[in-house]
Amino acid sequence: MKYIAHTAHLQFFGLIAGILAWILIMATAGLNEWRLWHVANESVITSGVAWVGIWRACFYSHVLPKLENCQSISISDTFVPIEIPVAQVLIMLAMICGLVGNISAAVSMRMAYFSVEDRRNLRPIFVVAGTLYMMAGTFCLVPVVLNMNSVLNNNTINFPPEFHLPEAPVRQQLGSAIAVGMVASILMLISGLLFLCYRHVWQTLSSEAPKDTRDPLHGPWTETTLGQTSDHGRDNPAFHSEEVAS
Repeated sequence: MKYIAHTAHLQFFGLIAGILAWILIMATAGLNEWRLWHVANESVITSGVAWVGIWRACFYSHVLPKLENCQSISISDTFVPIEIPVAQVLIMLAMICGLVGNISAAVSMRMAYFSVEDRRNLRPIFVVAGTLYMMAGTFCLVPVVLNMNSVLNNNTINFPPEFHLPEAPVRQQLGSAIAVGMVASILMLISGLLFLCYRHVWQTLSSEAPKDTRDPLHGPWTETTLGQTSDHGRDNPAFHSEEVAS
């Protein structure tokens, strides 16, 4: 029997990378620092910098009642550019695909390392895990690239008055969420490639012939089989002649 566990070490590291990437995707979704807006008027935004994320926009102020002031951004808001609602949807899909992908990858690694029976189910589980990893990495990469492109092009957002943000900043910078999302996407795509490119399980399963799993202790024994004797089981005539002589 060929032991698949001896050839699945890279896929085990792929599972670890997938779990780490999924954690980074959740961090990307929760961070507000997707865009750093530097404003000229510091009368309200006393820090001079506002953080524009995909869920809310925040800034520090010593004028307003709260030190940290945040306004939520909904998917139904008409003033936000298209890349923000797209990011809201895709980042949630990335989290779901990453979670299911990690579960599928963990099941496939458990079967590869510990299962000695019914190993033909390994092939679809490896493919499912790799596909989900690739989908999660793509769903995370697309909104990151779209928002990064908006920052580099210094695109404006027509915020309502309650946001206390100008329509156009003096300059924009990439926030930490962009970097975290990029790392998460790369790790997730690498994990998916490791699971999809693992060809040993395909070769092993195709080379294995069907085996008889019947218990040999309960074989088709018959009275004829048990009654058969061979030359090795006959009595030696010399011993009989000695017994008669004595």
